[in-house]
Amino acid sequence: MCKALIIIPAYNEAGNIESTVEDIKSVRNIFDYIIVNDCSKDETLEICRKNHFNYLNLPINLGIGGAVQTGYRYAYYHGYDVAVQFDGDGQHDAKYLSKLLDMITCGEADMIIGSRFIENEGFQSSGIRRIGIKYFTLLIKLLTGKKITDPTSGMRIVNKKLLKEFAESYPKDYPEPESAVTVLKRGYKIKEVPVKMRERMEGESSISVKSSIYYMVKVSLAIIIASIMK
Repeated sequence: MCKALIIIPAYNEAGNIESTVEDIKSVRNIFDYIIVNDCSKDETLEICRKNHFNYLNLPINLGIGGAVQTGYRYAYYHGYDVAVQFDGDGQHDAKYLSKLLDMITCGEADMIIGSRFIENEGFQSSGIRRIGIKYFTLLIKLLTGKKITDPTSGMRIVNKKLLKEFAESYPKDYPEPESAVTVLKRGYKIKEVPVKMRERMEGESSISVKSSIYYMVKVSLAIIIASIMK
């Protein structure tokens, strides 16, 4: 039987982490999960302890990429066959997890991404972010020839080969678009499936309006370098 781990990076998600875990527990009992608390400044750690959640507590803030890679390393060293990224902010819906797992175990792709922009249903993100997402979609298409409609999606599942690669090396800042390019340039297959996402209920995103330009420039450079380096 396939061993599947859900990686939940969490930074200041005290208002969302309980509902996120309960959502995951509501699906078929075929997933393990691990919360990676990225040195939160709020009560995220206390909530994990109080509820006896499965968690890792980072002593310093590593950022989203470092937190996710910690989860991949945990999955690799504990013998998991596949790993799922699942945001701790409540935007992802666990009802899609079984479908993602079925597709990855059937070998349909090496990475499968849940995209909100295939059927354009559910929460579509803010206007500024949609512009940024379309920009990254175009940039990735120019560099790899592959259209990814939701390159910033944090809902994705990978097989054992990519799990091992990500445990060894993973982008540190805003890693989703860069990691997708790296995967494609190394000859792996990515597939997207339509999902609906929710609006964040509590807390704030790590990407503010003020940081959007910095984000786009930095990630663009990282994507270009990744397409060259393979």
